[in-house]
Amino acid sequence: MWDIFPYMEHTAPDETSIDHRIAERIRALRNERGWSLDELSRRSGVSRATLSRLENAEVSPTASVLGRLCSAFGLTMSRLMLMVEDGFPPVVRHDAQPLWTDPETGFRRRSVSPPAQSLAGEALECELDPGVRITYDEPPRPGLEHHLLLLQGRLEVTVDGRAHDLRPGDCLRYQLRGPSAFVTPAEAGARYVLFMV
Repeated sequence: MWDIFPYMEHTAPDETSIDHRIAERIRALRNERGWSLDELSRRSGVSRATLSRLENAEVSPTASVLGRLCSAFGLTMSRLMLMVEDGFPPVVRHDAQPLWTDPETGFRRRSVSPPAQSLAGEALECELDPGVRITYDEPPRPGLEHHLLLLQGRLEVTVDGRAHDLRPGDCLRYQLRGPSAFVTPAEAGARYVLFMV
């Protein structure tokens, strides 16, 4: 058969990329629970075809899809994305902090204090561009505690049906029990630190 793309370089997937690590993590979590792709699809509301492509690192997961998988597995997004180890380094250098970008919205989340088995909390630095809306149908686990400190920009966070308009320096504290939404106005993005316990 003729190669119709003779000048295209064929490369193997980058096994160190965050998409590849997420793929491995999703597959491992599913296998640990003895779930088929169909069962994970039923529990998460993510199509079987999408799950298959995610597990093969053929596509990048969006924040919405990761949120649904977190709910199915009962894990925070960081714990789903990162292989959690027993020990932990006391200092996490900036270049060692995993950075993930949502391919759909451009939402960026840096795990400044990644999860560890022996630590209760974790911390994220997050950035949203202007005019972005991200919604989550349910929390990864009911009662998950959040402390959100807005560093720059404007951010509206809706929790339990109540919208909170945040400005730099404001801290929103809440426990997740239902849907939530993060919205930036058209004229300003947002940068914030999120502490989770």
